[in-house]
Amino acid sequence: MANYRKILVAYDGSASARSALAVGADIARKEKSWIKVLAVVPVYDGDLDLFGVSRIKETIEGPGRKLLAEAKSLAGDLDVHVFTNLEQGEPFERIVHVADEENCDLIVMGRSGLSHLERELMGGVTARVIGHTDRNVIVVPEGVKLDWNRLLVATDGSPNSAAALAHALAVAKEHDVGLAAVSVVHTSEEMIALAPEHIQTLVERSRDHLQDVLHQGEEQGVRVETFVREGQPHEQITGLAREIGASLIIMGTHGRKGLSRLLMGSVTERTIGYASCPVLIIH
Repeated sequence: MANYRKILVAYDGSASARSALAVGADIARKEKSWIKVLAVVPVYDGDLDLFGVSRIKETIEGPGRKLLAEAKSLAGDLDVHVFTNLEQGEPFERIVHVADEENCDLIVMGRSGLSHLERELMGGVTARVIGHTDRNVIVVPEGVKLDWNRLLVATDGSPNSAAALAHALAVAKEHDVGLAAVSVVHTSEEMIALAPEHIQTLVERSRDHLQDVLHQGEEQGVRVETFVREGQPHEQITGLAREIGASLIIMGTHGRKGLSRLLMGSVTERTIGYASCPVLIIH
């Protein structure tokens, strides 16, 4: 898939992590990729004089080794060979570090069933990984598999979405499938009441942009279907994905620094939180 040579799967033994491993294995088989499974355990902050160092090492690393043994067994059942890595520290930092150190092209992570608050503001390891890495990341909901029959790309004409669109076209061409492209005009009840003309201008702008997307698809031999939607972007993207039976949502994210990295941007993280299919984030 778009020349992913090295894949990193973050594994913590949860049901969503097993789904992520299955998706990583599927991509690895198709791409003949090198795949590494990473487990992260905490650093011991206690008094080393109270226990033997070997006992501390075994206590801390033992669960991580069990996780990696489990992942190896699952990978064998999925007909792929994996390399494993056990790290100590803050999970998102170690995931980002290993992805950089190994020059991975893709990070695969699971997404558990989330509460309403978590869907609204995903936070946690996944958000921080996406906010701090410059690698592509695919987030897989618990119990979901990945196929390539129906792809949906969210695009608004920005440089960030242009990268996602180029990637989506490449994936659609590789798998010989059509591509749905959606551009969402962000509206609210206040805007609808006070500035309907402005909304119409934005809608026309979206239509013009999607016309350009159609031309790009024609040039690359990809069948493209376009949609303009109005409302909250994450609701419209995930709603359309369910409506058309999308098997994968592809979207870009803004490069951010400092504290704003922790909050990727509500559209991206809320789309991940509410999507019923995997979401591929393109940096």
